[in-house]
Amino acid sequence: MIEYRKMGRDDIASVVAIEEESFATPWTHEIFEHEMTGNAYAHYVVAVQEDEVIGHCGMWIVLDECHITNVAVRKRWRGNGIGEGLMRQAIALCKEMNVRLMTLEVRVTNHTAQNLYRKLGFQDGGIRKNYYADDHEDALVMWVEL
Repeated sequence: MIEYRKMGRDDIASVVAIEEESFATPWTHEIFEHEMTGNAYAHYVVAVQEDEVIGHCGMWIVLDECHITNVAVRKRWRGNGIGEGLMRQAIALCKEMNVRLMTLEVRVTNHTAQNLYRKLGFQDGGIRKNYYADDHEDALVMWVEL
């Protein structure tokens, strides 16, 4: 059974490993350390299976707006609804904190993620040209009102 909980500093190494297998420009241990200790706006949830962190979702919540910073699931666990579970946890946290708007960027070619976000009520908001540093791919901005 998958458990969803708030991320702790002890989870950083596992989260970095997931980042490294998921993204061309993964966030580093130092970035997550700062997020956990020096960024009052940062909130993270993790998905755990038998004490193994298998996914994470990060967000910055400022006043009544949330920006999803990253969502990733270990390759061997993809396609099992864990990304959706993480996003639902993020949405629930935002509702608890009286957030009215959530936004994120997603690669224009990542149709799987876009479909998940649309399933959760996100709408297309625009394009950020050359957004991704590794290959200059455009990002689709998506948002949802809670």
